[in-house]
Amino acid sequence: MILTLNNDIPMPALGFGVFQTPPDVTTDAVLAALQTGYRLIDTAAAYGNEREVGEAIRRSGLPREEVFIETKVWISDYGYDQTLHAFDKSAGKLGVEQIDLFILHQALPSRFDLTLEAYRALETLLADGKVRAIGVSNFMPEHLEALMKQATVLPAVNQVEVHPYFTQPGVQDADADRGILTQAWSPIGGITSYRGTGTSTFDDPTIAAIAQAHAKTPAQVMIRWHLQEGRCAIPKSVRPERIAENFDVFDLELTTDELATLGALDTGTRGGPEPTDITLENFGRPIPEA
Repeated sequence: MILTLNNDIPMPALGFGVFQTPPDVTTDAVLAALQTGYRLIDTAAAYGNEREVGEAIRRSGLPREEVFIETKVWISDYGYDQTLHAFDKSAGKLGVEQIDLFILHQALPSRFDLTLEAYRALETLLADGKVRAIGVSNFMPEHLEALMKQATVLPAVNQVEVHPYFTQPGVQDADADRGILTQAWSPIGGITSYRGTGTSTFDDPTIAAIAQAHAKTPAQVMIRWHLQEGRCAIPKSVRPERIAENFDVFDLELTTDELATLGALDTGTRGGPEPTDITLENFGRPIPEA
């Protein structure tokens, strides 16, 4: 399944994420994903595993143009010149000359001037052909509004936390109104398991009932929910059987009622950090050179 970004670049609707995947297992996990059929790999400078992602892509033997690579600039590298150099660091670790989708990892509300300069650098990289598309991550509607007062290129993607327990309808609406694709991180609610409080999406009886009705797993149902609602989803795993399971969703069709039922599970509780808490003091850390 392919989605078309607002600059007419095609991107797979289902990708593979490597958030919190240790570098020593990243290469094998990404290689398993590519062998399964994934063609979108999402990483980030802050994950510390870009080099291993690049190694897996090379080992796969797939032509470079068949793999859509997405990575993110960390807040410590915001600023025009710093973000241009962040591209050099990421491209060097990935072992590529061009990155398919390059995005800002967070808004930096307390230093939005640096956020704007970082995005201006993304626009330069796009104009120079070093990236094929640019975007943002974890941007709330007010951040998008402030960005678009200065930006000349509309973000192609806004990657945010979306799963049945946290659907962020306001963010999704703001993205849709501007023609920005919403990409879901923690799309199957893995973060509801990490937190260890209350029921996780994997144990939710409503999701389990829908899964049982289709002879699928709860994870497969949640991934299909994203795809049918027009989002891009980037589930993660390091287990080959789970990697394959998460990709086996293209023979599943949820009903309109089932889609609505999944969306109605929203608790309004964010699993990730509050966007207003993202500051250089709290989250800044140097990103190593390539």
